[in-house]
Amino acid sequence: MPSVHSSPCYPMENPALASLLRHTTGESKRSNKFSSGGGLLKMFKLFPMLTSGCKMVALLGRPRKMLKDSATTGTIFGYRKGRVSLAIQEDTRQMPIFLIELPMLASALNKEMASDIMRIALESETKSNKKKLMEEFVWAVYCNGRKVGYSIRRKQMSDDELHVMQHLRGVSMGAGVLPSASDHKDSDGEMTYMRARFERVVGSKDSEALYMINPDGAQGPELSIFFVRPH
Repeated sequence: MPSVHSSPCYPMENPALASLLRHTTGESKRSNKFSSGGGLLKMFKLFPMLTSGCKMVALLGRPRKMLKDSATTGTIFGYRKGRVSLAIQEDTRQMPIFLIELPMLASALNKEMASDIMRIALESETKSNKKKLMEEFVWAVYCNGRKVGYSIRRKQMSDDELHVMQHLRGVSMGAGVLPSASDHKDSDGEMTYMRARFERVVGSKDSEALYMINPDGAQGPELSIFFVRPH
């Protein structure tokens, strides 16, 4: 896989994508009900925080009204000093339908999450009429309106990615730290994750959006993920 370079600030090149990023499903401004600290700490306050996926299964075993069976699961994970990955699943017991390493360090993502509204947009750099939108390979990645680089969708999972998916197999939502499966812990820090359920909205065969469902309807940071394939 070619190296991916991050760019600090690029204007939005696609007017349609820029319009999507300005869209919001709720109030544009929320009162801040979280203590300072920013980043994933806000997510951690929303979700149960455990170091074991198995323990979380028991905690989340009770049915929740806000979690529809048809909801899509999204997981953002990575080592504290490394890049973060995004996995999209229709069923947490099955392999992701979409997996990509974002061109962002965990520290940069934490800074973006310090705001109450975070939007990640992926714009396909390739187009095939025979492929579904999430089957495209090369993506330009935007975070809160800024272009941060390019990524290539994974065809196969790495050992670390497989380790995360296996540990979180029975987890519907949550945030925390996972035991390391390799010697990355010393060099890259601990493996952290945030998993949530998303409402999936299909605009067309060339556009989809995922809107995070906060647990029990609680107010908290808004996270939206957009997929766009230019004509």
